[in-house]
Amino acid sequence: MIIRMNATIVIPNYNGKAYLASCLQSIYEGTTVPKVIVADNGSSDGSLALIEENYPQVQIIRFPDNQGFCTAVNAGIRATDTKYVILLNNDTRAEAHFVEELVKSIEKKPNAFSVSAKMLSMKEPDIIDDAGDLYCALGWAFALGKGKVKEYCDKEREIFAACGGASIYRRYLFERIGYFDENHFAYLEDMDIGYRAKIFGYRNYFTPKAIVYHAGSAVSGSRYNEFKVKLSSRNSIYLVFKNMPLLQLLVNLPFLLPGFLIKFLFFVKKGLGKTYFLGLLRGIGLSFSREGKQNKVKFQMENINNYMRIQLELWINMAFLSL
Repeated sequence: MIIRMNATIVIPNYNGKAYLASCLQSIYEGTTVPKVIVADNGSSDGSLALIEENYPQVQIIRFPDNQGFCTAVNAGIRATDTKYVILLNNDTRAEAHFVEELVKSIEKKPNAFSVSAKMLSMKEPDIIDDAGDLYCALGWAFALGKGKVKEYCDKEREIFAACGGASIYRRYLFERIGYFDENHFAYLEDMDIGYRAKIFGYRNYFTPKAIVYHAGSAVSGSRYNEFKVKLSSRNSIYLVFKNMPLLQLLVNLPFLLPGFLIKFLFFVKKGLGKTYFLGLLRGIGLSFSREGKQNKVKFQMENINNYMRIQLELWINMAFLSL
């Protein structure tokens, strides 16, 4: 029995033909078949022809060139008219009840902005790729449960932010807290919007019942490469300056400075130290640019309790680094 729910799936795509057919097939073989939008960033690999020939019911948003993850998904979100929007990477394959379980989970949580699915490795299906994302006072974002056996994260729990690769969002809340920040282009944009939601008093959750299999690094290549390290390091600085008021930034400096130093030394060993360091400098430049200042979250006293709760979470999440 196929169930239709008040949700739209938005899939950003850039030359993802090798994975896209499997992704779309898994959606249409599911027990819940929502509307699907593919936001394409100027693909040249025949992705759009594949969709048009095999999945004519899919709505396509076309960009002439690669505008990045954020611009693509924002266009997709704005094109929806459903209560919920699900973001899904093109290099995933969803289990049959994926959409249904995400909708059921978020509907049980009136304070939820987002719910993250359980992402398992496509190459090693018994291994977790992501079970929701955490952020800590060291300035590190990391995937909960990554590399653990799939049974490791088997209960619903609150997380810091949902992974934009497979998650559901309350669509109307984008109008209140803002859409994905297109300054990011890609990487940490999902952490940024989850952080922003928490500042406004909303919560983010993980459900183990919605499952997708994820190829990983389908567009950027290997786990560590110049493109990814350059953007991730830039955005890690921007994330801090954008979301932390001055007092909170000063409180966290004793953690942030060694945190960025440790990351720098890590990438030096990987042969990417210069790339990481230049990315940090670009992040500082972005933070103090006109575009960066325009998107900074303005401190409001009414959110003071939310900031205090976030700060406590930043400290607590350091304990998860050793788990």
